[in-house]
Amino acid sequence: MNATVKKFENVLLSGNLEKDIELFQNIFKKEAFFRVKRIKVRNTVSFDCAVLYFDGMINSAQLDDGVIRPLLIVDIENDSQSLADFVETQILFIRDVKKQTKVSDMLNGIMFGEALILIDSSTESLSVETKGFKIRGIDEPQDERVLAGPREGFVENALSNISLIRRKLQTPDLCSEIMRVGTRSNTQVYICYLESLADSKLVESVKEKIRKINIDGILDSNYITENIRDHKYSLFKTTGTTERPDIVAAKLLEGRIAIIVNGTPMVVTLPYLFSENFQSDEDYYLNFLVSSVGRVLRYISFFLAVSIPAIFIALSSFHRELLPTALAVSIANLRGGVPFAPLTECLIMIFVFEILKETGVRMPESLGHALSIVGGLVVGQAAVEARIISTPMLIVIAVSGIAGLMIPRLRGAVFYLRLLFVFLSAFFGLLGFFCGAAITVMHIISLNSFGVDYNVSLKKADFQSLKDTFWRTSWVNMIQRPRFNRNLIRSRKEK
Repeated sequence: MNATVKKFENVLLSGNLEKDIELFQNIFKKEAFFRVKRIKVRNTVSFDCAVLYFDGMINSAQLDDGVIRPLLIVDIENDSQSLADFVETQILFIRDVKKQTKVSDMLNGIMFGEALILIDSSTESLSVETKGFKIRGIDEPQDERVLAGPREGFVENALSNISLIRRKLQTPDLCSEIMRVGTRSNTQVYICYLESLADSKLVESVKEKIRKINIDGILDSNYITENIRDHKYSLFKTTGTTERPDIVAAKLLEGRIAIIVNGTPMVVTLPYLFSENFQSDEDYYLNFLVSSVGRVLRYISFFLAVSIPAIFIALSSFHRELLPTALAVSIANLRGGVPFAPLTECLIMIFVFEILKETGVRMPESLGHALSIVGGLVVGQAAVEARIISTPMLIVIAVSGIAGLMIPRLRGAVFYLRLLFVFLSAFFGLLGFFCGAAITVMHIISLNSFGVDYNVSLKKADFQSLKDTFWRTSWVNMIQRPRFNRNLIRSRKEK
């Protein structure tokens, strides 16, 4: 809870309108957009009231037509109700009204775009749903474009995001529980899951971890992810992120949990398995034979991205006898005149490639693609002609870099593993490379995601376990949910 709001958790309204208005004015005394609209109701029932709200956070037309105008013109006799009940049930023309007694609840409502009605001689207030702040329109996520499938993407408004999910999962089984995180930002965080499929212990575990987060503000879902994930210092992420409601809906149908943070389009899904790093959003919208080819290529690309530079250095520096004679001679001739050792040469090219890639991403879109292509061609060609870099090394780093682009979910892991394997191969040859590979495999095997084995889909080598890992089989054969789900059989087979 917000630290300022928490001070008023046990504070109640006095019932004196002027004193209650003064209380809120003191709280927001340095807030230029805080507004107080005093209204004198002089119809059959006479009383004074005030409407409190933040300018820019509310829908002005809705406030005028649903709240202020009815208070001024409605002439209805009170049938012995309290003033708060009378205003709520017989005067206001608005769909969502909540009675509140705690000042802390009132503050939360005002800061989230609700209008607060204070009534003289009443210790109850009415919080009115009048949110009207501008939000970005629904569009396809830039980083998750697909050739086939839905084009919708999440926005920064959590309520809109939940509605996108609910449109795809029209069942009362869909649960969305709200929590507030951040001692100052008081950010709304929603825990979404299908009650009949999600493990209740896992849901409670996630909520407990979120409750323990002690931070001033939550501005993005990554703030949550870094605080609750297992193996915080692992190169491999154990929580998934996506901007696509169809992906979140599919994860929920597998018994997973989604965390939606107000203010960001990135939604967290968990638990997260190693095999998900190689899945593409459109794998399930194309024919399974076509999508399976892409899935296999991603596994191969992961191996090429982290291994090719290291293997090349090991073979060219320690194990030349393993190369075909013609290839060994060609490499030796092309390296003639290059002033750097293979390790230095490789590191220079890796970092130049990463700089070009980052520059292409950060530059304006109109310049980014041209810069990355022209920069790569010009720098690479000039370096080879100047004998700073050898042609074989340039080819090796280019293939490794392009292969790494095939698996964007493992971008950070690929970069660090590539460097690790390069150093091990440069000092110990193929022995160092295989030792590094063995350590990496053991590390991956040891991981888990919220109590679920990170490699649960690879543990049992049967058809149902592997049906959506190295390849994707047809929907006819995909009759089981992931093995971490206690309800294995999909709904069409359930009795």
